[in-house]
Amino acid sequence: MEFGFIGLGRMGANMVERLLRGGHRGVVFNRTPDKTRSLVGKGADGAYSLAELVGKLKKPRTVWCMVPSGDATESILLELAGHLSPDDLIVDGGNSRYSDSMRRGERLGQKGIHFMDAGTSGGIWGLEKGYCMMVGGTPSNFLRLEPVLKTLAPNPEGYLHAGPVGAGHFTKMIHNGIEYALMQGYAEGFELLKSAPFPLELGKIAHLWNQSSVVRSGLWELAERAFEKTQPWTAFEVLSKIPAKAGGLWNRRSKAGSPCRPLRFRCLPGSLHGKMIPSLRKSSLPCATNSAVTRSKAPSDNFRRGRSTNKSPRTVLYRNSSRPLWTHHFRGLGGFG
Repeated sequence: MEFGFIGLGRMGANMVERLLRGGHRGVVFNRTPDKTRSLVGKGADGAYSLAELVGKLKKPRTVWCMVPSGDATESILLELAGHLSPDDLIVDGGNSRYSDSMRRGERLGQKGIHFMDAGTSGGIWGLEKGYCMMVGGTPSNFLRLEPVLKTLAPNPEGYLHAGPVGAGHFTKMIHNGIEYALMQGYAEGFELLKSAPFPLELGKIAHLWNQSSVVRSGLWELAERAFEKTQPWTAFEVLSKIPAKAGGLWNRRSKAGSPCRPLRFRCLPGSLHGKMIPSLRKSSLPCATNSAVTRSKAPSDNFRRGRSTNKSPRTVLYRNSSRPLWTHHFRGLGGFG
């Protein structure tokens, strides 16, 4: 199948390379031409403007966009639509907000241009292992895109027609919220391990838990790699370097007309409250000194001090009266796709 591809970041470039390996013909564009030239060397047809990209594709065209959500996606789609013709198809494979995708689909439909939203997960392993894709759009457009989806996916069950336009990005939004909760839970657990009265080797524990443990995951493999590169490695040191992602915050916001309620995630604080805190209070763990579960309403942007970044209350477990052990919120957390 012939496709156009816009956005050749690490994930986008790997997706194009996987499609080229699968026998598809791709015309690629990136705002920095070096990345375009790099994929030309791997068999892609390079374009150095959107007009050139569209001109090199046969009608009806299929163009996949893989650019950051928000203004970047908005401007690219607006410019791209000016070059396309009725019955062409645009696929937004980034992490756009689902309501934006619904609005864009309606606007493009007025011009006769088809639109699909494809939430894409796979991260750094996607090139070799494939991508998990949650796709929104009409059934006919899904069938039209399916040859590309089959190649990108790890197996026939690796992609799903989630529903109409917006359903793909909504599903991916919840996927990302779960991802951030897992990351927070991992960080909280290792903060406890680090505070243990034993000389625990965190890197070896991370490796061990990837061996058929029920908590093993792709994210856990990344954690293990991080331990290999950085010792000692603490939860807060790593979390403080991970940029905030809008998807996690969207999980917690609700506006008029939204089909979902605000979500409050509770990682270890919720489970510890009923199961572990009583025993921790009786133990000699350093982190158990003056432990208490408390509520705070003070807004602040300082995640490293464990303070809330919004006005809603959230749970905090304190190592002592002035130093928090962890917090439950997402500001400062990021993901891997």
